[in-house]
Amino acid sequence: MAELQDELHATAEVGELDPPAAVRDAGPESLAVLEPLAAPDPPGAGAEPAGAPADAAGGDPLARAHALLAAHPVADGYSGLPWVLRHLPWYDLELGESTIDTDVPRLREGHVGALFWSLHLPEGLAGERAVGATLEQLDLVRTVVEAHPEGLRMAHGAAQATDATNCGRVAVLLGPAGATALDDSLGILRALHTLGLRVVTLSGTSWAGENGLTRFGEEVVREMNRLGVLADLSGASDATVRRAVAISKAPVLCTRSAARALRPHPSNLPDDLLVALGAAKGLCLVPLTAEQTGPSVRDVADHLDHVRALAGPECVGLSGTYDSGAAHPQDLPDASGYPRLVAELIGRGWSEADLALLTWGNVQRVLRSADFTARAARNRREPSTARIADLDG
Repeated sequence: MAELQDELHATAEVGELDPPAAVRDAGPESLAVLEPLAAPDPPGAGAEPAGAPADAAGGDPLARAHALLAAHPVADGYSGLPWVLRHLPWYDLELGESTIDTDVPRLREGHVGALFWSLHLPEGLAGERAVGATLEQLDLVRTVVEAHPEGLRMAHGAAQATDATNCGRVAVLLGPAGATALDDSLGILRALHTLGLRVVTLSGTSWAGENGLTRFGEEVVREMNRLGVLADLSGASDATVRRAVAISKAPVLCTRSAARALRPHPSNLPDDLLVALGAAKGLCLVPLTAEQTGPSVRDVADHLDHVRALAGPECVGLSGTYDSGAAHPQDLPDASGYPRLVAELIGRGWSEADLALLTWGNVQRVLRSADFTARAARNRREPSTARIADLDG
């Protein structure tokens, strides 16, 4: 029903959000009341003008961060949990797991409303082995979600993610998966999409390399647009990023990219690509890793400031990158740390509107845009039967 309602309404604007039902119905003045972990805001705190800095009415920034996140939870763009869980003999994400960074109690403490579960593979897997390992991870994710019905719910789009959050569950979205999982086959892409895959990373293949997208690579992007699968450009070459941004009819993602001007990491984006990403209404999800953003919460906030300034507040989001083997900044060791990051941004004068886009609204906008683009494309374009040998041979 939620998907049917989507089709009956006009496309949501960039700033149009889907907050949890209790918050949407109650109004902004009740944010502090709805937050169980934070002290109530001072009298009059809920009456601040729209767009004013989130701490304009005074109060503890951390308490205000909890209140804001209760209304606008985090849509986290990357979790390495599937690969980690397949190597654990036993786990219970409802009770909590000390051996991993992510479980339901910490997701709730961090106000995470939606989480993209990565299906990435170790280097060296290719061909049928990559396809098989991706399918096994996909099956594992579904098994884990079904085993934790009180905390998790599978979602395949923006409306289902909102429904899950309204029901007090964390929405689990499938992806990104590596392009090697496609085994150069658009039929496999369609099969993975049918099983719920939402994001594919365009790197590590002959058709998405240092020289950019080949003709077959461009056909892959067009077929992804037709299906509603988002293109992830983190780790792709600059040439691939430029070409994908130029030809994709749907917004593109960078699921783990910060500012190269602040931290010269190969997966971070130079300023000109951040500007191009913003112009195309794409989305840069800044990772919470010490290697890419730095060792402190302030360093992460610096990258968020930089990306917002160049790409715009509608084109920046968050990527915990937990359980990926990466080290994380101080005070952000696991999925519970988001309120501390938001408190830092409140102290820097970020408005409530920009923070709401950062945490929830921008991911919702990209998911909705991909769905609308796919519906239009399917009316104009049949499933592609192109083969790599025909286009790149």
